[in-house]
Amino acid sequence: MPTNVLIINCGSSSIKYQIFDMEKMQSLARGIAERIGKADSYIVHQNKGVQHKVKVRLPNCFSAIVKIVELLVHPKLGVITDKSQIHAIGHRVVHGAEEFKSSVIINKAALKRIKFYGKLAPLHNPPAYNGIKATQKIFPGIKQVAVFDTAFHQGMPHEAFMYGLPFSLYKKYCIRRYGFHGTSHRYVAGAAARILKQPAGKLKLITCHLGNGCSIAAVRYGRSIDTSMGFTPLEGLVMGTRCGDIDPALIGYIMEKEKCSIDKVNELTNRKSGLLGLSGISHDMRDLLAHAKKGNKRAKLAIDVFIYRILKYIGAYIAVMNGADAIVLTAGIGENVRLIKTRLNHRLSNLLGKKIKIITVPTDEERLIALDTFKLVRRKK
Repeated sequence: MPTNVLIINCGSSSIKYQIFDMEKMQSLARGIAERIGKADSYIVHQNKGVQHKVKVRLPNCFSAIVKIVELLVHPKLGVITDKSQIHAIGHRVVHGAEEFKSSVIINKAALKRIKFYGKLAPLHNPPAYNGIKATQKIFPGIKQVAVFDTAFHQGMPHEAFMYGLPFSLYKKYCIRRYGFHGTSHRYVAGAAARILKQPAGKLKLITCHLGNGCSIAAVRYGRSIDTSMGFTPLEGLVMGTRCGDIDPALIGYIMEKEKCSIDKVNELTNRKSGLLGLSGISHDMRDLLAHAKKGNKRAKLAIDVFIYRILKYIGAYIAVMNGADAIVLTAGIGENVRLIKTRLNHRLSNLLGKKIKIITVPTDEERLIALDTFKLVRRKK
């Protein structure tokens, strides 16, 4: 029976990790390996609420996970005495397309498909694939589980996920809306139900994951029936550096006017737009709030556009679900920026003629990944 579950979340140059004792449902340690492949790489390791920054050479994903395991078994910083005390491993995988509608135990076939769907998430699936290969080498024989960001949104009806493009493109290239942040939306929807003391199957919730990346989901009776992100995480809300919804004809127009390639436009829309592009100052909401307070008009504009887009999606999802029992705010901005809650409260109360419940729930995707991993491995045994 698995007791200690290690969670691995691989990015392009970082790896988040956390280890859980599933008997006590308690996090034992967590951390992040940063700047992998750079000369100034390091790991921030947290144990018993105390952070330790360890400067260490991390040339690749494999070496980073080796060092993470060394910290977990370290005589002073560790929480286990030997790596054999890690009984299962859960991985966050961004894209599972239409194939993976729930979390799965990783076997050769599943791993091959995760690699295949790298074409749909080139910044996310390849690092996850590398992380799985690395942990398979370090922990031979241990059961590992893939938990997909897209899985929670696979219950969306056709009218919600289809684009108004020729149907042949959907059949040939899987072009449709997938949605992301699914693990976060699923976690906070369940937590909100517990706060509201109602079964999730009886609630209509609008969950708002607002961080550097942002998305909103309409969660009706425990299932996601619509979400703001689409084929890629670019669609939907204005984000830290992503533009969100734009007229697709703008892509060709910008390429013509700026004499640039499609790669340059992708860079522009994904990394130089959003709050950063509108304000010209920062992608960090804390910076923009400070500048807006001093009278900076572009900082204020960026904040206003950001909140307006959130309000617009919430209004659409209230219409889609014929009402909502609560709005749930989570992630860095959602959890910490009171202005969002205040403005939503004011505008939505005026719209609906009554005060709507807006609750804040800290997201804990790693905990949900640990639960899925524990359940699947236990069921397999």
